[in-house]
Amino acid sequence: MRSLVTGASSGIGEAFAYLLAKRGDHVILVARRRERLEDLAARLRKIYGVEADVLVADLSTSEGCGVVEGRLRSSESPIDLLVNDAGVGTSGPFLASDLDAELSEIALDVMAVVRLCHAAGSTMASRGRGAILNVASLAGFAPGPGMATYGASKAFVLRFSEALAEELRGSGVTVSCLCPGFTRTEFQASAGVGLPPMPRFVWQDAETVARAGLDAVEHGQVVAIPGWHNRLAVAGLRLVPASFARWAVGRTTLASRAAGRAGSVPTLDR
Repeated sequence: MRSLVTGASSGIGEAFAYLLAKRGDHVILVARRRERLEDLAARLRKIYGVEADVLVADLSTSEGCGVVEGRLRSSESPIDLLVNDAGVGTSGPFLASDLDAELSEIALDVMAVVRLCHAAGSTMASRGRGAILNVASLAGFAPGPGMATYGASKAFVLRFSEALAEELRGSGVTVSCLCPGFTRTEFQASAGVGLPPMPRFVWQDAETVARAGLDAVEHGQVVAIPGWHNRLAVAGLRLVPASFARWAVGRTTLASRAAGRAGSVPTLDR
């Protein structure tokens, strides 16, 4: 199998790369940081003896998306699994934020997902097989005061994935959406947030989250929420008034920002 992973230079994306290489996939690694990608590719080749290609692209730009779209549309070496993991978060009051950073976030978290799904989905549907895994977030289930653009972007990815999965039902192509909660990666630092005062059991490691995503693909599960505590949180959000959900999420974000002592930050890979 050939699997293409965006945001592969760190965190959950890197964990996906390791798990896919371990099972013998030919992996195509996509991110902006060439040095990290080449180092990762070399390690995967050495440890697992697989093919590992590097594709440097900034998916917050049209040019970067075009490069990856071209690879996804290739009929000579078709992609069997697309993992849309690349993402970024900004934090802080929206009206005090850097608008360019917010728009770049939307370009990466929303526009790139749509473009790559279209390229991969079209090619896979014509072959009658393939899988797409989009990484959203628990943040997609409720408004996110203090991270307004991030929460809205992940809500889009979640609903878009669900709709696309239904449209492709019976085509041989599956679409899954992974919605992790608090995961220990570089994401908190890149989003300008710290580690909020949460119990230790709330935090998951990147490999556990990535494995849940691949399990969802294997079983044709449309929405995957790793961790019983995260599933319980989503169930609770559906029961409480929307006003309380907004307040609770906002308080959590404020605690995270206080821990990180930061505001809106530029785009970084997940």
